[in-house]
Amino acid sequence: MRPRGAHALVATALPVLAVCALAPPLTGCGHEAGLESAGRVPAAVGPVRLWPDLPPATNPPIDYGETDTERVPGITVPHNDVHTVDPVAVVQAEVRAHAEERSGPDGMYEETVRAIEACGTDRARCPILTPYYRDLTGNGRDELIVGIRMPEQQVGVRVYLAENGTLTRIMSTTDQVVSVELAGRDLIMRVSSAGIPGYEYRTAWSWDEQQRSMLPARDEIVRVKPPGSGASVVPPPAFVSPSATPTPAPVPVPPEAGP
Repeated sequence: MRPRGAHALVATALPVLAVCALAPPLTGCGHEAGLESAGRVPAAVGPVRLWPDLPPATNPPIDYGETDTERVPGITVPHNDVHTVDPVAVVQAEVRAHAEERSGPDGMYEETVRAIEACGTDRARCPILTPYYRDLTGNGRDELIVGIRMPEQQVGVRVYLAENGTLTRIMSTTDQVVSVELAGRDLIMRVSSAGIPGYEYRTAWSWDEQQRSMLPARDEIVRVKPPGSGASVVPPPAFVSPSATPTPAPVPVPPEAGP
């Protein structure tokens, strides 16, 4: 129901009276009868269901994130402390377990697979970025965040949770990343949108207790340049924290094998 003019007058007058009561005597607030109505207040519009006669879906939706979690084979985590594991060894273990995967959460380019396997002897060309650590699940312990450079300016981002002495991957996604940011317990990915010049996608990945995985809880398209300014250049991916700065840890390099 649309409120009457008297209601709008009261709602408008109260803030004005409060300002007048606090204003110095010399500034003035007009004469007593100087209050004016702002007019009718727009009525609140609630959601309206469209096509209410459509039958509900017969098949229940698939639990999102169910296939994105996986135990990393052969990796043990002393005291459930992810700082004790070698990120390179973690990614190598996953690659070896899914050597033929070219799509999905375990998908890798062949050249990326070869470069990952050579990380122990060719650190300069190793595509695994400096790892970061942050408590994303709220369990009081850090999770391991790993980035993997891939061809065509794509970056794979993976998050690992330590539980019961083992390591579980709770997030895996690959995209043409502009940057990856940590804000509180959210991991925010900014992704270039080649199809819409001047815009980018931003996805906030958050821990979901029911699924026991990181899910894309908020997704939006954001304008980053005015129309006509041309497509933005995608800079090298970087980990950024707008709140507390996460501390990267050096990746241990396995000693070279002797002759």
